[in-house]
Parts: sequence; C-alpha cells; structure tokens
Amino acid sequence: MEFRLLGTVSVETHAGPLPLGPAKRRSLLAALLMSANTPVSIGRLTDSLWDDEPPRHARSVIQGHVSRLRALLAGAEAYGVELVTLDDAYVLRMPETLLDSQRFEELLLLAREQRSPTDTVLMLKEALSLWQGPALGGALAGPPLRAAAHSLEESRLTALEHLARAYGALGEHHHAAALLAAETTAHPLRESLAAALMLALYRSGRQSEALDRFHHTRRLLADELGIDPGQELADAYALILRGTPERAATDAVSEVDGGAGTDAVLEANGAAGADRVLRHGSVPAPRPTPVLGDESTPRFPPELPSGPAPAPGGGDGDGPRLVPATVPVPMGGPGPEASAPADLLPRAPRGFHGRGPELAALTRAAAGEGPVCLVTGPAGVGKTTLALQWAHRGPDLFPDGRLFADLRGFSEAGETGEAAHIDVLREFLLALGVAPRRVPESVPAAAALFRSLTNRRRLLVILDNARDSATVRPLLPGGSGCVTLVTSRHRLEGLIASDAARPVPVDTLEPRDGTALLAGVLGEERVRAEPVAARRLAELCGGLPLALRVTAARLAGRPRWTLAAMADELADEHGRLACLDVDDTGVAAALRLTVQHLPPDAVHQFARLGHHPGSRFDPYAAAALAGTDPVTAAAALERLAAAHLVAETAPGRWVLHDLVRLYARGLDPAAGPEALADVLDHYIATALAAADTAEPGGEPCFVLPDDYRRPTSVRDFADRTAAMRWLAAERDDLALAAAAARDAGLHDRAWRIILLQWPQVVWRVRDSWAPLLELALDSARAGKDTYAESRVLTLLGWVLTEEGRTAEAAALLERSPLLAREADDPLGEATALINLAVVQAELGDLDTAQEGCLRAVELARTEADRHTEMLGLQHLARMRLTAGRPEEALVSARTALDLGPEHEEVARRTLLLAISGEARLALGEEDEGIRLLDLAAEEAERAGYDEGAVRALEALLRVTARTDYRRRHEQALRRLSDEG
Repeated sequence: MEFRLLGTVSVETHAGPLPLGPAKRRSLLAALLMSANTPVSIGRLTDSLWDDEPPRHARSVIQGHVSRLRALLAGAEAYGVELVTLDDAYVLRMPETLLDSQRFEELLLLAREQRSPTDTVLMLKEALSLWQGPALGGALAGPPLRAAAHSLEESRLTALEHLARAYGALGEHHHAAALLAAETTAHPLRESLAAALMLALYRSGRQSEALDRFHHTRRLLADELGIDPGQELADAYALILRGTPERAATDAVSEVDGGAGTDAVLEANGAAGADRVLRHGSVPAPRPTPVLGDESTPRFPPELPSGPAPAPGGGDGDGPRLVPATVPVPMGGPGPEASAPADLLPRAPRGFHGRGPELAALTRAAAGEGPVCLVTGPAGVGKTTLALQWAHRGPDLFPDGRLFADLRGFSEAGETGEAAHIDVLREFLLALGVAPRRVPESVPAAAALFRSLTNRRRLLVILDNARDSATVRPLLPGGSGCVTLVTSRHRLEGLIASDAARPVPVDTLEPRDGTALLAGVLGEERVRAEPVAARRLAELCGGLPLALRVTAARLAGRPRWTLAAMADELADEHGRLACLDVDDTGVAAALRLTVQHLPPDAVHQFARLGHHPGSRFDPYAAAALAGTDPVTAAAALERLAAAHLVAETAPGRWVLHDLVRLYARGLDPAAGPEALADVLDHYIATALAAADTAEPGGEPCFVLPDDYRRPTSVRDFADRTAAMRWLAAERDDLALAAAAARDAGLHDRAWRIILLQWPQVVWRVRDSWAPLLELALDSARAGKDTYAESRVLTLLGWVLTEEGRTAEAAALLERSPLLAREADDPLGEATALINLAVVQAELGDLDTAQEGCLRAVELARTEADRHTEMLGLQHLARMRLTAGRPEEALVSARTALDLGPEHEEVARRTLLLAISGEARLALGEEDEGIRLLDLAAEEAERAGYDEGAVRALEALLRVTARTDYRRRHEQALRRLSDEG
C-alpha cells in the first residue's frame, strides 16, 4: 500500500488505486497525510476544504467524508493504518514509510550524506522518480493545502538544484544543463535555477547561451517585479565574463560532497590533476564519467542519467554467498569486449518430478513488466528446487544474465539487516561488471546503482530463503524486463502489498509424484517391485519432498531393506521424525529453523496444537489448547500460517501437516494430558451450545463431569442453520476427539461428545452413525455409567432401526428403559420406550408399541418436557395410522403440533404434517391431504431436511403423478446420496 502526495493525491494498493471520489475527500486525505500521526482539528480541515466562507454544515460534510475514508481504509489495518477520532480532531495513524513524501525526504537526507557525487546522483534520481506530477494534484486549493503544495514543490526544486551541482562535480555539465532548462522554463523568476543553468551551459561550452539566459532573466525580473538580479545571479554572470569556471566547479564539488569534493576530483583526474592543484591552488573540472542510458531531455519526472558509482574506500572482499561468474567490466556496462552474461545459478535440480501446475503458475506470474514472483510454502516442500527448475528451463529468456542469492533467512545464524544486503548487492554488482572499487559502501547507494544497472536489461534474479519483505526490497532490480523469484517459508504479504508480488504457493506432492521421486533416487525397478509400499511411504512422508528424499537416501544406503520394512518403521509416530533425519538434513531440522524465528506466544500455541486430537481446528479449539482466548489464538494462528506451519483450508479452519504435528507435539510433550482435557471440554461446551440452538429443550446429556472446565470463550450460534453447519463440519474431528478421550481413559468425555451430536444424527440418520455410537457405548460401559449406557443404547437402537437392522435394534433397545429407570432418568426412559415402540411396530406388534408410546407421553408430561411429549405423540400418530385408525392418528398429530412453536422442531413439525396429510387421505379428504403433504415437503426442503422431504414426496406420489413432485423427490434422494 502507498499513499501519494507527489502528484495526484491517491492511495495505491496491489489491487489498484482506491476510489477516493470527489476533490473534497482528496483534500481531506491530503490534509491528514500532511500531518500523519498528528491530530488535525476540524477547524484546520475546514480551512483546507474551503477557500472562501465555509457552509454552515461544514462539520457534517467533513464527518461524511471521514466516514467514507474510514470505510475505504478498512482493509488497511493490516498495514498499521487507522483513521481515529480524538475529541474535536482526526488523526491518520500509519507507518510513515507508506507515504511517498516521507520517502522523498529520506532519500534527500541520504543524498546529503553521500561521500561520492555519483552516489549523490543515484540517491537524488531515486527521490525525484517518486514525483508523478504537481504536488497534491486533484485536491482543492485551501490555504493550508496551497502552503503544503508550495513547500513540497520547493523541496523538489531544491533537490533538482542539488542534482545539477552533483552532475557538475562529475563534469557532466550537459546533463545538468538539460535538467535545469526544463525547470527554468517552468520557474523563470527563480534566480537560483537561472544561475545554475548559466554555469552548466558555460561549462558545456555554450557561453553565448549562458549569457543570453542572464539577460533574459534580468529583463523578466525588471518587467515582472521591478528589481535587479540578485547576488547569486550576478556572481554567475561575473564568473562567465571572466572566463574562470574552475573556482565555481570547486565550490560545487565542495557543496555536494560536504568537504570531500577535492578528493573526489583528484581521483577523477589522476596524478595530473593533483599536480595542477598543488601548482595553482584550484581543482580542474573532472573528466566526464561514462554512464549507462541515454542523454535525452528530461521529462516530468526527469529521466535522469545513471551510471556505476565509485565508492571511496570500497574494498574487494568476497561476499559469503556468491561467486561472480564473469570477469567484471571496468566501467558502466558491457561493451564490445565484455564477457558472457552473468550466471550465478546453482546447478539444475536432479530427480525433479511433477509440479506441472506450479511451473505453469510461475510462467504466468513472470509475465508482464518487472514482475516479482513469490514462491511460498512450508519447510522442505521444494520451493528452491521449483525456482531453479523453472530458471534452468528458459535461459534464453534472460540474455543479460541470471543472478542467485541465498538470503539464509532461516539458517541457524542467518545474516539480517544491512550486512546481508551489502554482501548480496556487492556480488550482484561485481557480476554485472562493476569494478570492486566502484561498489558503494552504503546499502541505499548500492541498491540504487543495482536498480540503475538493471534498468534496461533482461535479467532473472532469484532471492532464496527470504525471511521478511524488508530483506527483499533493496535487492529488487529496476528494469521492466527483469523477473525476480523470491522463495520463502513466510507469506511475505508486505511484498505483495508494496511491490505487487504474485504469489505461487507450493504444496505437498501427490502420491504419484511422491513415488516418482522415490524412483528417481532408488531406481524404477526397486519401486516397481513394491508399488503398494512405495505409495504408503509417500503417504507417511505426507508428500513432503524433503521427507521423501531423506527416506530415499536411507533406503539407497541399505539396498537389502525393503520398502515395506521402511514403511513399517515410519508408521510408528513416536519415531517417525527420527527416521526422517540423515546427517545434518531432515524434517525436524528444517522445522526447527522455522520455529526458532517465531515469537514465544506463537511457539507456545504451535506446541499445544501438536496435542490436538483431530485434523482441523478453529481459533476456539486453539485457544482451549493454549489456555488463551480466541482473539489471541487467531493472531498466533496467523503468524503460524505466515510461516507455513499451519494452513488455512477455509475461513477460520486450520490444519497441520502430519509431520509438522509430530514435531509440534515433541516441543512440549508433558503438556499433552492437560491440553487434551481442555480441548475435549471445549468440544463438549461447543456441542452443547450447538445442540441447544439446533433443538432447544432437547439436550440429552446435561449432566457434566465433576472435573469439567468450561473454556474461557464458547462459540455462539446465531441460529439453527449455523449450529447444524458446525456439527456437520466438525463431525470427523468430534469422532477423533471421542476416540482420543477413550484411549486416554476419559470415558465420561467420550460418550458425551458423541451423544451431543444427536441433532445431526436425527437430521442425517442414514449417514453411518452406528460405529461412532458403538464407541460411545463402549465408553459408557467402561465408566460403569448406567445413565450414559441407556442414552447411547436408545440413540443407537433408533439408528439401527432406520438402517433396516430391526432385530439388532430390538435386542439393544429392550435393555434401555430398564437402565434409564435404574439411573433415575425418566426422560431417558420415555425416549427409550418410544424408540423401542418403533421397533415393535416394525416387527408387527402394534398394540404393544402403542402402549409404550402412551407410557412415554405420560412420563414426558409428568416431567413437563414438551419435546419428548411431541416425539411420543408423533410416533403414536404414525402407529395409529398404520393400525387403520386415521381419526385417532389425526388427533395425536394435532396435539403434538400444538405443543411446539412453528419456528422450532423443524424435523418434528415436518413429520407431523406428513402424518396429518396421510391421515386426511385415508379419510377420503384428498385435497386437504395433498395440501398438507405438499406443505410438509416444502418446509423440509426449505430447512434442508431431506429425509422428511423424501417421506412426504413419496406419500404424494402414491396418490398423484405430478411431474414436479417426481422431480423434487429425485432431487431430495440425490442430495441424500451425495451427502451420505
């Protein structure tokens, strides 16, 4: 993100400029930016937006524009940007590095600190390139903004004059003259510009033009202002008349270099120049230095000439990472006798397999002007290999060379800051032909020279193992024909925002590519002899190329080992990471280097995630594991995701790679029991909230364990849909949590986590719930809990009934009412009687079944539980209809419908409407029966209750052959099949 004042007031993002709207809004933004991080009063904003008398409603107008700006900048909080109200003022809080005027001032300060005039030129060129038109363009001209725009323009003109003096110090007077001519035309009454142009023209051998400029300016001053030329203009005129420009040249050098100018000129002119200084006491004008680029007339912003920079005191020391592949060219760029293009690439990777989509994505990302391609992924996934493979595929695309630097951002002692930057830039500049003594000492100057040298070249630059965006930015080339590949374990979103970097994520390998990688090391015959074991190895390595290569290396050194034996060894989670280390290379080592750069809170969260019993988690589960709150956990997860230690598969849903999970678990193994108990209680609390929201009043296991610890924060569900969606999404992880609870001996947690999913069981009864309920039954019996055993048997028996396993259901359900009575659980007994009655009706014993339902209804009424009473009446109505007693069935259904509000008990209401419809049909009331069945089907479809929709539509199709009923019936069946 970038805020621009040096040109049209705008806000640039990686997606393009923000739509700021009318001029007043731009003016408001400009006023806030000119005082960034400082409160700006309503009064000052009013002065900025209105040049004349402001309207009475000025405050309301300002508030409206502030509100709109705040909405536009809502996505900028990630960059530290926030528009805040403070009493009667507003303040735009932001990192000042996002403001182009601030960067302009910083570059001017750097330019004044340079010892070499060439470095000064590079810094000033970089600063002036930020200008894209008159300052504060597109904003209104209120007095404060006019003053601000004037101040910025003065800074620009001062920078141009400074640049002209720097050109003069280098003897490049024709460049100074070309630069000053355009600005003098735009500012004809600025005497300092006219004086500088006169001297530049004279030193370029254009004395008559210099004198003409003086007389032209003198006449303008007299005509426009009625004054004579000032001292600066008069002195320049006198110097030209005397024909002694040397003194002026010396003064210019001293001003540019801060006292070091004589040394610079001596270096430029050699021993002869030194001799002249000793004999005459003055410094001769230096010889022009060859430069890269054209010498065309400047435009706005000026197209400034550039060239390689001498750096007094610069050494010839070798950098720690790179070895230049060519003999340096002494001066600015390859000539006829230059050596071959620089090529610092390591060798092409061996045994490369797959990655077709990623290679294609890199090719697409590399299209366009000066692209930055960001190859990201977890440790060991093969980012560097991918980048090098792509780079070696098309050497002809980069005729001017290929550069490579390992930034070692994740090494044990990786260099950071300016030391790392200058080492890389030095090697890049040497490879591009800059003489060692001409490599600048400072990072800004070296970076500017690198951008200048690459401005008209077609280069590939690979920056490997970058830790953060700040490390990368000074190393980016300047040319639109250059392509930069950056690899990192972090997402580097800052680079995406500031330099429009195009991300190319790299994920793990598919099993087929993983086995191909093994074959590349072990040989096709060995892998082909054990294809199943090879695929299993690929799966146990999680498709991680580093893990696969370590495994292949171990097998290659043990030719008598079978792949199956290695797979058996890796199957043991306790020793898997140890098996994936060889020498100084391995998965654990790679992960350790990633983790060591994380802050302590993220490391703590990461270690606790290793004890998560499931495969996916949200911030609530992460908070329960780490003993924090969801906001803190979410922030830690974002950090871990940025480092590719966790992956976000959907908004708010995260996963750990299996090998990463094992590593995380090993960071704090003693915390395992406590973390597991906390996350199990989190699941119980959340499932309770979901069940209560989905089916209010129908909670089957409200008694919590004695040592239950409620989480600090429990997810809130807005409605039934949200609750059911959570239960469906978490089904697999709830099953894994229950299994982990059973294995840890926490049986009281295991059966509760399973039973609390009962709304989803009812909703999707044919979705193979029996195995999970059998696990709950085992836990209930292991804990010798008759209450739990009765509840589980009741639900399991009903599921088996719906699956058509009636005999098995009957055997289980016969015990359930007795156990409930023993546990003093009358509602549990009522539910058990109902489910047993359903089985008895299926087996043809309708009388006994109806008696059971009537008993259940009585128990529910005694306990004042409408939910269970409705359930008993619903099944009683169905049984009476089956027994040929439609009038009684209709009474039971109507009684049940009157018990519950229509917006609740969706499944129950749908089934009752369907029974009522069938009863009407049995009574010969066909129109009313069809209406009720149609209503039941519509409500079921609207609520997503496909079981109920199928039943109602099947009843309709028995009495009518309407096409739309058949179509809806087929669609409901298809949905059931797809979701099952």
